[in-house]
Amino acid sequence: MMQTRDPKRKIFLIATEESGDRLGSALMKVLRQRLGDGVQFVGVGGRTMAREGLETLFPIEELSIVGFAAVVQQLPKILRLIRQTVDAVTEAAPDALVIIDSPDFTHRVARRVRAKNPAIPVVDYVSPQLWAWRPGRARTMLGYVDHVLGLLPFEPEEYRKLGGPPCSYVGHPLIEQLSSLRPNVEEQTRRNTEPPVLLVLPGSRRSEIRHHLDVFGAALGRLQAEGRAFELMLPTMPHLEATVREGIASWPVEPQIVIGEAERRAAFRIAHAALAKSGTVTLELALSGIPMVTAYRVGAIEAFILRRAIRVSSVILANLVIGEDVIPEYLQEDCTPEKLALALSEVLTDTPLRQRQVEAFARLDRIMSTGNKSPSVLAADVVLATMRKARR
Repeated sequence: MMQTRDPKRKIFLIATEESGDRLGSALMKVLRQRLGDGVQFVGVGGRTMAREGLETLFPIEELSIVGFAAVVQQLPKILRLIRQTVDAVTEAAPDALVIIDSPDFTHRVARRVRAKNPAIPVVDYVSPQLWAWRPGRARTMLGYVDHVLGLLPFEPEEYRKLGGPPCSYVGHPLIEQLSSLRPNVEEQTRRNTEPPVLLVLPGSRRSEIRHHLDVFGAALGRLQAEGRAFELMLPTMPHLEATVREGIASWPVEPQIVIGEAERRAAFRIAHAALAKSGTVTLELALSGIPMVTAYRVGAIEAFILRRAIRVSSVILANLVIGEDVIPEYLQEDCTPEKLALALSEVLTDTPLRQRQVEAFARLDRIMSTGNKSPSVLAADVVLATMRKARR
């Protein structure tokens, strides 16, 4: 008896930021390896997902909005794009909907899709930070998410405790990039040579850069005035270069501006210490073995809301993964030139603070291990299993 081939699988993916675009692209690559020509990708994504065959509904740059005030101003546009995306998903009736990060957008889409067509399974790739604030989201997600793909090793237990949907730790994409983050022998020699290379990382969005550059520059000026020698490097991306150059024009110490991802990673491999805006970059620095001082400033409205919502002892991602507050953080009114300069002096020299960070970072490979499977392979495993379960 002749077997009929399964019809082509249709997977709808939504990623609205560059980091999500990279995750989506890697996932698509593995799914195509598994399903061959029997898969069709539709949805919303950026350039790297387009290279894997995705035709996006709209350019993801339309959703590059940061800050509560900006969201309010752009609300009509956001709601229109949500409606457009929901209509496209329900019309496509895919075998799975994979939402990738950007929960303010993707979760609104998923909730509406679930209401219109409960048969479409939903996989959430990158958990919202419900372990940090708004823990009630876990139970809410149970109503419209079938499985969560966690990037951080503690997330499955958080979902279990909070009564959310099943969550699997698939690994952070950074663990696949360790060779580009860690120095060879020659680079390690430079890392340990005077004057030490100090990285400055003010953020990856224009609003973040503007919030941080003045205080960072003042802190570095104090370090220099105290006679501390260092070689300053400021990695950024081409589309942010003009904003950075404008912001550092009044700095008392001039950094070497490093443009592009390859050059950024090269700077990481020789860096001795860093001053960084809090965020994913703290985990990147920790995996690189670079002791750091972190800071974060937001607008008054965001600060008011976040102060009442945060439920963790640290907002530093690397601290949360390690399970210890080894990295100092200076938030809002604590983010002053005096405090940053004092802490930087400690991580630039061989002090107990620096040594404690180095020892903690050495444990990250074990803490974040996914065995012999890459994050994108583990993510594809869950997507395919969720699709099979939905078809029964």
